[in-house]
Amino acid sequence: MDLRDNGRAIAAMLTANACFMVNDVLVKFQAGHLQLGQIILIRGVFAVALLIVACQVTGVFRHWKRLLQPAVLLRALFETGAAALYLYALLNIPVANAAAILQILPLVVTAGAAVFLGAPVGWRRWLAIFIGLSGVLLIIRPGVEGFSAWSLVALASVFLMGARDLATRKVSVDVPTFGISLMSTIGVTLLGAVFIGLGEPQTIGGWAPLAALDLVVLGLTGVLLVGGYSFLIIAVRLGEISLVAPFRYSSVLWAMGLGFLVFGEVPDGLTLVGMVIIAATGIYTFLREHRLARRGALSQSAIAAVATVAVTPTSLDQEERSEHAANQRPYVR
Repeated sequence: MDLRDNGRAIAAMLTANACFMVNDVLVKFQAGHLQLGQIILIRGVFAVALLIVACQVTGVFRHWKRLLQPAVLLRALFETGAAALYLYALLNIPVANAAAILQILPLVVTAGAAVFLGAPVGWRRWLAIFIGLSGVLLIIRPGVEGFSAWSLVALASVFLMGARDLATRKVSVDVPTFGISLMSTIGVTLLGAVFIGLGEPQTIGGWAPLAALDLVVLGLTGVLLVGGYSFLIIAVRLGEISLVAPFRYSSVLWAMGLGFLVFGEVPDGLTLVGMVIIAATGIYTFLREHRLARRGALSQSAIAAVATVAVTPTSLDQEERSEHAANQRPYVR
């Protein structure tokens, strides 16, 4: 896979994480006076509207049947289930805890890619992922609350997210990113309607009065949701999944930054060490991939040189050599 594609995929993953973290902060803030079901529904309406416009402009609907491929629908199903579990847990545990729990996702995805997709993952990248996880533990230092039942709910959502990402790799390349995002967003939006219909339990079902500012904030979350979905799909489809996955750790960095900017929280020494470890493992993974790619390119050049020497005539006269050279074609990979 082209290293430039991997670089773009990593940038897309970083941007997706930023969108999702800001979205999480706004959703939890709104949940202080609104019900989760109406937050999901209203946010989803804005997001679906944006995606419909994007799909119309880019011509996605000219081939709308592609959006009904089993892999697309399966991805939407996994996304909906993951959203239900994660958002429910988010209301009951700190945002930082929820973000930290999500950081086992690279391990889940890498293991799944190796087992189900046959992706090559060397021991060095496995080691980098485990070291990155140790950095996450330094940040959250989980106590009793970190392993509460709500944390387990968030943990369950991670496995559905891993299944979602693996399903994304099975989606045909002729299905546009906006179309995939639309189907996933419709699924999550319908989830909000289901929650509203429940009426109970408290904080999830029913309907609370809305102010104009609430609509503005929820509209912004819709934009962030579209951005997060789109950049996430680009990252998973464009780059090598076992390489891109570790950069999900960046969501913890976004959480730390937002905590400082919004709440004035200053990370302590252990937290800073954890952040450095996470960043270092991601950078190492990319550099390792770059080194392996260069080594592979050199090997192919050597093979080409040997092949050229093997077919070069040594016992022909000058006229025959000229004719032979005219019939040769360069070995190009």
